[in-house]
Amino acid sequence: ITALWYRDELANLLRDYMLYARVVVAIPVLLIGQILMEGRFRAIVSHVRKAELLDPEDLDKLDTAVGTLKRLRDSPLPELIILALVCAQVAFLWKSKMLTGSSWAVTRSGGFAQLKLTGWYYGLVGVPTYQFLLGFNSWKWLLWSFLLFRLARMKLKLVATHPDRHGGLGFLGLLPVGFIPMAVALSAVIGGSWRGEILDSRATLSGFLVPAIILVLLNFAVALIPLSFFVVKLSLVRQKGMLDYGVLAQNRGADFQEKWIMNRQGREPATLIGEASILADLSTSYSNIRQMRPFPADKNSLISLAAAVLLPLFPVVLAEIPFSEIVKGVLQALQGVPI
Repeated sequence: ITALWYRDELANLLRDYMLYARVVVAIPVLLIGQILMEGRFRAIVSHVRKAELLDPEDLDKLDTAVGTLKRLRDSPLPELIILALVCAQVAFLWKSKMLTGSSWAVTRSGGFAQLKLTGWYYGLVGVPTYQFLLGFNSWKWLLWSFLLFRLARMKLKLVATHPDRHGGLGFLGLLPVGFIPMAVALSAVIGGSWRGEILDSRATLSGFLVPAIILVLLNFAVALIPLSFFVVKLSLVRQKGMLDYGVLAQNRGADFQEKWIMNRQGREPATLIGEASILADLSTSYSNIRQMRPFPADKNSLISLAAAVLLPLFPVVLAEIPFSEIVKGVLQALQGVPI
């Protein structure tokens, strides 16, 4: 009987997706996320210097802002505040959350519930560690976002004809990748809660459609807000570039037409090639300006961010729809597509 009881307890532990979402997925991902976030922002600041996007005066301001940022990042005060908030949340929600947990964490007898050693460890170590790391990563993201806010207010040497179609700020597309670990952790934990509700017959998959859409939109909003600081500046650069290069194209085009269309007699054909090449280069430059996008987001980064939010929610779908049914539906859909 004892062996059977332990086997049931182990089975309950292994089936607790919420536990794995926090301890096995979210915590390691958030730890890795700090390194990824630091690396991305370090690369962005380094590129600003190498590309000489700032005058010496603004470059000194950037160095000052980076120094302030590092001091705030390394200060123990934010960590203590986050830790205090986590402890307060654990204290307020202890009974309502932990004592209603799975049988691997709680012993119930005669109407009373008591935490087991595994429950104590999960409640005092696992959950607070996840919440602390999430709060600390959010604090770092806020600091780095403030740095980009300061950068957007400086006199950036933007080039409307830059081939990245973002005035020379296309490298900022690296930024959303730094938010991916937080997106994965949040989606995994929230998805674990939704999956538990579906398996306990307290909810259906369709009931989470709107919350899932809101979750995706919120993740995109937080990840992309720092990029929005540059939209106005890039829009003005595009507008000015179209006007300036429009005038240049008009003058060059009119001059070319005057020389080679209306009065081409007596002119050396060799000079035609050079002037036609100038017009072609000018056309390419103007095309770059017209295709310039004021929002400096990279398509691949956006796809990666969407995958980071949606893939951890896939177990929620599997809680109601078996994987075999999903595969069967995909195969049937592919069969109906003409090749």
